[in-house]
Amino acid sequence: MALILAPLLDPHLPTLHHLQRSLRHQETGCVVLPQLDHGTHDLFLKGMILAAAQTRDYTAITPLVNDAFRGTGKVTSWNTEAGVIEGERLTEEFLLADLATKPNGHLLTYRDTAEAPLLGTVWLELKSKGTWYLGLLTVRPDLQMRRRSTSLLAAAEGLVKDRGGRTIRITVVNVRHSLIAWYERRGYVLTGEEELFPYDDQRFGRPLRDDLRFVVLEKNL
Repeated sequence: MALILAPLLDPHLPTLHHLQRSLRHQETGCVVLPQLDHGTHDLFLKGMILAAAQTRDYTAITPLVNDAFRGTGKVTSWNTEAGVIEGERLTEEFLLADLATKPNGHLLTYRDTAEAPLLGTVWLELKSKGTWYLGLLTVRPDLQMRRRSTSLLAAAEGLVKDRGGRTIRITVVNVRHSLIAWYERRGYVLTGEEELFPYDDQRFGRPLRDDLRFVVLEKNL
């Protein structure tokens, strides 16, 4: 398979609209990226397609995110928030609001082929010169043990680096120790910074504990 690397995020075209326009590869509107297979010492490249989320994707994105984060599906994610936060992690209304109010944010979908079912998502947002925020890293729960999350994270980091990014920041709920450790094994470091958990914003779900907060991790590319 031919591997095609393209400038997914153009710093001179920061909006989601321009991102969608910059993603054209022939007639597919997608970009093929390397998927890393860490089962061997050499990196084996497979097809991985990331594309700017389209309106038609939203009905698939929201249940995928809720399955992965809140354990609402038949197969439970290894890092679900069940028992910590209940309710929906994402709704179409919340997603549309984020896209409308964060012009430097880019929600990307992950598929094996352009017309295949949705396998994952990742959010990339330019916060300041050289610094990007990464969030909503999601892979279908039944595929998580196949290192798809690691591959998607590596692809997202590569896109940021290609656009001149030097640092990626993420936030994780403080009691999700296994997820924090997963990111630490991939080079992310706790900065010591914390952010308040939005207890008054029901869009994030219903917290079941009163000690929640976000910790910040950072990785230099």
